Amino acid sequence: MNGFLAGLKQPEYVHVLINHLPITGLFAAMLGLVGSLLIRKRAAVFLSMILVGLFAISAWPVYVYGEKGFDRVYAMSDDDGAAYLKHHKKLAEEWIWVFYVTAAASAVGIAAGLKWPRSIWISAVIVLLLTIGSLVAGGFIADFGGKVRHPEFQKGPPPKDPDENAFFKTPWNPVGQSAFSFPCARKNPPGKEFLQSC
Repeated sequence: MNGFLAGLKQPEYVHVLINHLPITGLFAAMLGLVGSLLIRKRAAVFLSMILVGLFAISAWPVYVYGEKGFDRVYAMSDDDGAAYLKHHKKLAEEWIWVFYVTAAASAVGIAAGLKWPRSIWISAVIVLLLTIGSLVAGGFIADFGGKVRHPEFQKGPPPKDPDENAFFKTPWNPVGQSAFSFPCARKNPPGKEFLQSC
């Protein structure tokens, strides 16, 4: 019990603990929404949309704790794991908005359905489509995140960072290699790549 409570103080631990909610939780809510649409039960549609909204907005704390725990996990990762971690972070930053839109659409759809009962059906279809989009985005994000600390899941070369060494890129030095770089066993902290070359 003490170990669990201590783990809750580490953002990367909390991130791993709750990062299934926007995927498996949202998927289960989506199945409920599909089923409620098929049987055309208004109460079931409302309940499913509430669950969709809750699981979609759960992506926010997952994202926040992932950001807070990034530096620590990056420091303990090997080169391939660090590359997967950076790509995982990049995808999350680019696609987190899909979950927010899904949660907002669910809330608006519920409110509209209470005021205009017949609108709940079209609202449910829109939320269903957004949920599918969120699951696709979340699947790609989670795929790279799951490979950070699991070499057995890493197939092929790690993803390349298109912005890596961008500061040093010139027409005569297209790879961005610093003239002052030298080998070093220790990895730079994120955001401090140009303070030293190793």
